[in-house]
Amino acid sequence: MRKIRLAAAGSLAVVVAPLAVNGSTAAQAAPPDPYVPVVCGDRRPSEPDPGSFGMQFDGTFRHPALTPPGEERHSFPGGAQDLFPKTKGYDPKSHTSGPVKVEAAYRGPEFTPDYFHSWQNVVDFKGRRYLFQYDRSEGRVYDVTDVRKVKVVEKLTRNDVDGDESKGNASWAPHDMWGASTIQWNKRLNAYVMVQSFEARRQVSELGDGVDRSKFNNPAGVAALRKKIALKGFKVYRLDGPRKKDWKLLATVTTDAAAADPLKPDMTRPQQGSGSLDVPYYTGDKYMFIATAPRDSWGNTEVPTYLYSPGYQSWDMSDPAHPRKLGEWHLPGQVEGEEAAYRKNPRCGNRTSWNGARMPLFIPRPVERGGRYAFAAQGGFGFTVLDISDPARMRTVGHLDLPPSVGGTEADNVDVSQYAKTGMVYVSGYPLGEDCHEPYKEIFQIDVRDPARPRIVGALPRPVPPKGAGFTDYCQRGGSFGPKRSGYYTSPGNPPNGLLAYGFYNAGVQFFDVRDVRWPRIAGQFVPQGYSPRVPDWALGNQTHGTYVEWDRKIVWVFTNDGVYAVSSRKLIGEPNLGRPRTPFRNSWL
Repeated sequence: MRKIRLAAAGSLAVVVAPLAVNGSTAAQAAPPDPYVPVVCGDRRPSEPDPGSFGMQFDGTFRHPALTPPGEERHSFPGGAQDLFPKTKGYDPKSHTSGPVKVEAAYRGPEFTPDYFHSWQNVVDFKGRRYLFQYDRSEGRVYDVTDVRKVKVVEKLTRNDVDGDESKGNASWAPHDMWGASTIQWNKRLNAYVMVQSFEARRQVSELGDGVDRSKFNNPAGVAALRKKIALKGFKVYRLDGPRKKDWKLLATVTTDAAAADPLKPDMTRPQQGSGSLDVPYYTGDKYMFIATAPRDSWGNTEVPTYLYSPGYQSWDMSDPAHPRKLGEWHLPGQVEGEEAAYRKNPRCGNRTSWNGARMPLFIPRPVERGGRYAFAAQGGFGFTVLDISDPARMRTVGHLDLPPSVGGTEADNVDVSQYAKTGMVYVSGYPLGEDCHEPYKEIFQIDVRDPARPRIVGALPRPVPPKGAGFTDYCQRGGSFGPKRSGYYTSPGNPPNGLLAYGFYNAGVQFFDVRDVRWPRIAGQFVPQGYSPRVPDWALGNQTHGTYVEWDRKIVWVFTNDGVYAVSSRKLIGEPNLGRPRTPFRNSWL
């Protein structure tokens, strides 16, 4: 499903014809790539026996134990295509349980820059609050000062050039975009500083999940990706206002370790590695941590459409206009030449798993404020505790191999909001397939009170539909089911003790009460409508894919494939402020 979004990040994306039709054609077109891992051969999972999964007598769904990569629909008896035939196999109703209130709903294309994913940030200028929602070429700037009267103040797009990032238009210069960003107040500049990640695309037309079009059998597709010219790194801006015209470029930086000068990237040749992935960790002070593969040789990952196995870099941001690289870290087995370590991973050769970081380090307390530990979620490489007290010399303290959950994405996110209070962190991947055609993605509760010996001590409850929903398991609702993320550390304000809010795809937003670490429970849920005729068929399954919480105003923003919702809960979060913020947002670090 998500793989259909190839040519553009926006809602009017088109599908580009594949570069190579089959493996034999590709093999004739280009030699094998030296950094595509083949040390374990081809151990790609087979499709599961249809009798091994499905609805059970007790009304729950039994997930398959192992599946190959794929994002298509998979009907089953008693599933969504049986229950909701008039709405293409998706539940048209909304559901709510617990002390949760919908304050406002903004649906339709103006509030949907991307059907599949978006990032968010908040800034305050002249007493007004603005919410950014964006994904590469597609972006929106909302005035959310009045939560019940949100206005679109700027729309950025490449729809008029079919989403081609090499082309410029009224919104963008060629190769420019809006990458995953952190925005923090910098005292030296007396202004917001925005650091934007520029990473290699994850949805590409050159490769596919199918055997013949995967990187393992399509060297022509791999070669074409290696030749692409684009910035792989990050950009630094000063923000003088909420609109794009107010961005002032301070630095353009490549993470390519072979670059002669990272601050002067050569845009006439391909750059090595992945670039910076997802939202950089930067609190407006001295240090920044990013996820990146700085060389093409950092490539030991099994996912069939991606070439890199990212680790981490640290940077000195004392002068935001002149970032200075401090150090790098990766887990043994990620890099070409470390095959002995890679072979030990049970996912080696499965040609399915993402192995490597998807997001930067998760840091419960900044180094500048005395913080020492960071947590790494690296897909099939599991969970690692790092000592980052000397950012130039990051070192491993403890490691935990997580139970395999293949396909889908493993170990994507770490929620560290409760670490200082309980010593617990919450680690999760997320689903890629529809109709639960993959193992369920647990949210593991990991005890890191002894950082050298992290251990799983539980998992958050699996969401259950409210009574009267018309189905007994979310696998029957149509679309993907499982956790995405619990928002971002860039949110204004501080989260309350013991509350986690996760986007859960077709289960909406789930509020978990973890005050009692031995007995976590679901305290409330808001599940938006699962069907809209405005959403194209190929995007209907990607429902609630993001949450962003204004902890200071006590508002939860819920992002779906059909718009944005504002949700509150006086009991769980506190009395909401639906108007002007009492104080402007400046910095965040949880």
